[in-house]
Amino acid sequence: MESLAGDLRQMQRTPLHDEHVAALRRRGSVRHYAKGHMIAEPGMLMDRFIYVVDGEVEVVDPVTGERALPHTLGPAQFVGEIGFLHGGSYSIPMRMARDTEVIEVPRLDMLELMSQMPEMSDIIITVLAARRRRMIEDQRGSLTLIGTDHSADLRRVAAFAHRNKIAFETIELDDPRALRALTACGETELKPALIFGTRQLIRDPTPLKVARLLGHDLALQTGEIMDVLIIGGGPAGVAAAVYAGAEGLRALVIEDVSIGGQAGTSSRIENYMGFPTGISGADLVWRGEVQAMKFGTRFAMPRRVTSLIKRDDGLFCVSLDNHDEVCARAVIIATGVQYRRLPIPRLEELEGNGIYYAATDIEARFCRNTEAAIIGGGNSAGQAAMFLARTARRVHLLVRAESLASSMSDYLRSRLEAHPNISLHFNHEVAAVHGDSSMSHITVRRRVDRSTRDLEARALFVMVGAAPNTQWLNDCVKVDDKGFVLTGAAVGVDFPYATSLPGIFAVGDVRAGSVKRVASAVGEGSVVMSKVWEYVRDSEEREAARKRS
Repeated sequence: MESLAGDLRQMQRTPLHDEHVAALRRRGSVRHYAKGHMIAEPGMLMDRFIYVVDGEVEVVDPVTGERALPHTLGPAQFVGEIGFLHGGSYSIPMRMARDTEVIEVPRLDMLELMSQMPEMSDIIITVLAARRRRMIEDQRGSLTLIGTDHSADLRRVAAFAHRNKIAFETIELDDPRALRALTACGETELKPALIFGTRQLIRDPTPLKVARLLGHDLALQTGEIMDVLIIGGGPAGVAAAVYAGAEGLRALVIEDVSIGGQAGTSSRIENYMGFPTGISGADLVWRGEVQAMKFGTRFAMPRRVTSLIKRDDGLFCVSLDNHDEVCARAVIIATGVQYRRLPIPRLEELEGNGIYYAATDIEARFCRNTEAAIIGGGNSAGQAAMFLARTARRVHLLVRAESLASSMSDYLRSRLEAHPNISLHFNHEVAAVHGDSSMSHITVRRRVDRSTRDLEARALFVMVGAAPNTQWLNDCVKVDDKGFVLTGAAVGVDFPYATSLPGIFAVGDVRAGSVKRVASAVGEGSVVMSKVWEYVRDSEEREAARKRS
């Protein structure tokens, strides 16, 4: 299966060309650092591109202070990883292994250079993305999660980091390293914890606190007006972000959970063109995020939009969950859908402790050598069953219908029927969930005769009943009786993605009548940008005319 980036260990090194280095010299400055100088530490912003002219840079073990890796960065190589594109923070400490000469280019100047020199951009982004992959695979980053299995808060942080391709290390409570790490932070009690770097204990950990530490937080200049706000970071929103940046629009994507949306919870997508061996939803959309950042689009997460208004001057402004306000000339609604919370007693109480709405590596670890159940009959549920069957002793797929013929792709249905560790239960539903602090088993009910029986499933995945994320719209645009945004002919306009209010567009699963597939969402996010561009330019002309008068 395809991954998020190339394998750094197998990549052939491609140095920057002479003309690339000459461009760096023109836009940057030459600096000299003595041996032992710390060029990067966890939490330090990646605010400049650092190219090594002569000397050597090494990764430092934050505990021992010694060299952490056998290889170093030398002449014609550069420092950093993919977080450089959005001005994120360094995750690992690095220092000069000997006296070193570098060229430093301010980040914004470097992004402009990369947009002007695509061959240089390709070389740099390929390496930066591969380094992020290596960091994730080696669990080498600035985040350490201790005792994840014993803390719902840490599980939420782990899920956020995993889905957003943030490197982190997990240590079990019974591992001797756990107490040593806590002691270094001044803690004497062995308990679940989140540590940033080696000595900063994060109290009451949340995804937002992690985002702030790593530079994912929203950073706008006072009074800055965006050309377009893209609300939602799923396939449709990220596709729109790529095309907005490519067209030179100042674009901001606001996502309340993680980039990838509902598609990001899919462990394997096999019917998306161009990936014959399949790719996870999170990896697919992450690649799009990197493309969009290359073109200058910004991302803010986890931030929830709570309301939308149109001002008298024609600007659209959204309020965020921290009471910040962001304004733009146009808005794209790409908030997608979320699985409904089913009316099952104690379901909400056990969310994160046995009840899940995504099936990724994080959730799969809680199913190891036990039984799991999935509610749903669509492709997402089927892919989740195949994925979880790798680690779970048995996976039960609970389907309300009499078959999967009308709801699931044929290739996937055939695999489920042939898999020895997957049981299909048609005409079944969940009647109850059981357990104290975590789920111990479930009761299922046969819809035909209402008979019940228990399944020893310690994890239940809800993948049914999609509801649109449109509660925040405040009646700004028309929606149907289920909350999906009405567009095109349904509201009397020619363009299929235009809503009832000019300047606001809707794409992807949140749009009434859309085809609920990743490929169609990407297509809608791409196509919508031509009309958005027209609207923004017309808006600027109207504003200029008002000022002249």
